[in-house]
Amino acid sequence: MNKTTPISRGAAERLDHEDPLRNFGKQFITPTKSDLKSKTLTRSTQAEQDLQQCIYLCGNSLGLQPRRYSERINEHLQGWATKGVFGHFVKHEGTTLPPWLDIDDMAAEKMAPLVGALKQEVAIMETLTANLHLLMASFYRPTKEKYKIILEGKAFPSDHVCVALQNFVKSSALPTKLDLSSVLSCESLLDRHYASSLISPALKPNVVNFFSADHQQYAVYSQIRHHGLKPEDCMILIEPAKPSATITTEQILATIDQHASSIALVLLPGIQYYTGQLLDIKTITSYAHSKGLTIGWDLAHAVGNVELSLHEWEADFAAWCTYKYVNSGPGSIAGLFVHEKHGKVNEGTDTSGIQPYRPRLSGWWGGDKGVRFNMAPEFVPQPGAAGFQVGNPSALAITGLLASLEVFAETTMQTIRTKSIKITAFLERLLLENSKDENHRPYWIITPSDPSQRGAQLSVQLEPNMLDPVLEFLEEAGVVVDERKPDVIRVAPAPLYNSYVDVFDFVEIFKKACQNAKARKN
Repeated sequence: MNKTTPISRGAAERLDHEDPLRNFGKQFITPTKSDLKSKTLTRSTQAEQDLQQCIYLCGNSLGLQPRRYSERINEHLQGWATKGVFGHFVKHEGTTLPPWLDIDDMAAEKMAPLVGALKQEVAIMETLTANLHLLMASFYRPTKEKYKIILEGKAFPSDHVCVALQNFVKSSALPTKLDLSSVLSCESLLDRHYASSLISPALKPNVVNFFSADHQQYAVYSQIRHHGLKPEDCMILIEPAKPSATITTEQILATIDQHASSIALVLLPGIQYYTGQLLDIKTITSYAHSKGLTIGWDLAHAVGNVELSLHEWEADFAAWCTYKYVNSGPGSIAGLFVHEKHGKVNEGTDTSGIQPYRPRLSGWWGGDKGVRFNMAPEFVPQPGAAGFQVGNPSALAITGLLASLEVFAETTMQTIRTKSIKITAFLERLLLENSKDENHRPYWIITPSDPSQRGAQLSVQLEPNMLDPVLEFLEEAGVVVDERKPDVIRVAPAPLYNSYVDVFDFVEIFKKACQNAKARKN
């Protein structure tokens, strides 16, 4: 396609016709415009569904529901209803689901290709933040000399900051009107970075900087406190060098060099949630290891989005959620990776009394499966990541995850990624072309333009005071994207269910939304 020629909707239709994943969208349920506006949960008629599907470009926040999801959940419920406790142990005909005792093993096997891991290096368990805590309990082992943690500083807000915010404000000499009891409504406070009516102007910049954090940072903060250390002494935050919105590999490596002698752990996001930047996981992991450092990865925005080779890259550990690009439902069960070198279980103890497996917070479900129900007093973990499991995982949640992993099993991450690179580049080109006055375009893309440095998402920053009217216009037109206050929308075409026509139509509507917002400002 000639880059100087404006793109037509017909060109988008041709790209869809050539797309090897073109039929996968039929395996997902896309809300209709009337579904989104309805005050009930009653679905639109089939005719309305065929004609009035919304444009859903929000898979980086919550993926769409696979059509087979309800079928698998109903199979699970039927098994529970008809077999009771025997559903744990007995395989039945007419279902693809294993006995509940083995369902986490099946999910780990099907998840492993998405992260480039051996089956035994993956466990399906808990939630993302809980898994980060469990992994740090094992891999963050501070000493007098090595106690610091490198992490990325500008990331996702969380209500876990309440206690940390109290400590911050109490230790601040700046004047404040903040009533700390109001932090009980912490989520709404954080969604807007701060509440103007609650925080004095002098304190705002400091609170905003403090809120530049994510579930990693809050988990790290509490882990450091748990070891009796001070976060301000231990946390090394890597932030973009202004005016850039992204951090460079060179910046990360330089930070590792600067602090290598005192670092106990490096913990970074595979993809930065705000900008959509994909970090060079392979290079950074290798460099950290060359300095003798342990490194883990938060892959919430990477799994199901980009190709990963965690085993080959020798990442020490990783954790991720499954409700974004993996489409397993809101708040669904998460996953973790532990490299095989850390998952070994030796028989007995040596003469020095060293534990025969890596220290961890243990739970009965992580125990040797052959003797799990013997309830012996001594804990012997399963080899591999499964030995890091704690409690009995939800078979219901894993059933939903399996429904989505069945869809992934019908293609490859290479195929998904190939389309992702093309469709996101298509989105980028449409956003940047055909503007009547390119020098006065009221938005710009803060995601790297290099496809190797991003996943599916493009983060689009708007001129001040445009976000609310743009979102209002998009929602009225049946377009679903993600917003980040005060002025960013995150647009993520998911290769499994989004089409090039989706992207074309979105950009047409988005540009009209910007024109409308500009007119309202003037």
